[in-house]
Amino acid sequence: MNKQQGFTLIELMIVVAIIGVLSAFAIPAYQNYVVKSEASTGVATLKAVLTNFDMIQQETGIGPKTLEAIGTTSGAAGSLGSLSLIGATSASGASAVMFTFNTTGVSSQLSGKDTTFTKSTSGWSCSTEIPAEYKPKGC
Repeated sequence: MNKQQGFTLIELMIVVAIIGVLSAFAIPAYQNYVVKSEASTGVATLKAVLTNFDMIQQETGIGPKTLEAIGTTSGAAGSLGSLSLIGATSASGASAVMFTFNTTGVSSQLSGKDTTFTKSTSGWSCSTEIPAEYKPKGC
């Protein structure tokens, strides 16, 4: 009698079924991770310019007039979105920095959403359109 080698068809089908069940749980979890990661990157991009914003305001008495004044450009945010100053054309300069997610190339949950850090006498406050389940802790 010959000794059987390899796997039977039923054994292979069981392995394929197990992989299918595992991937059914893993893919949505991974997609949530990607959205949270993109949201955190947007907030981190904003936080990186806040110190320079404060320095300009302390040295000149007014907020910065351009992104270049705080050491960045609109495109510095990369493929996720863009930075902008709010109120930069006013006599007192900008009062806030905003990150706007692109409408393409990012998760649909973040597409076109804004996150803003606003300067007041008590410090910085964050407001965002990011859904609560993806909102980073720093905002």
